[in-house]
Amino acid sequence: MLCVVVGLPVACAGDVPEVPVGPGGTLDAELVLGRDIYERRCANCHGADGGGGTGPKLADGSVVEQYPDPADQRALIVDGRNAMPSFDGRLTSGEIDAVVRYTREVLD
Repeated sequence: MLCVVVGLPVACAGDVPEVPVGPGGTLDAELVLGRDIYERRCANCHGADGGGGTGPKLADGSVVEQYPDPADQRALIVDGRNAMPSFDGRLTSGEIDAVVRYTREVLD
């Protein structure tokens, strides 16, 4: 006997948070890019929802508290430190800016 279960896709608790729809009813393209990069490159250590894991918590304002100046957060991503790898040469400048915005504006 073969059973097939078909269901609608649903959000799981471990999903990376979606970018909210903006006032014009569209998504901010830079935040969407930041989400996609975060999901592929950051969520494994920092948790899908930014709640932490092997890397520190980024959600609930933690990243803004730790790095009030976005340039300092950006420098950490570029240069790396301790267990945080450098993404210099692995992400473009625009991709790094997108991740910084996503972590500050959506995971906040």
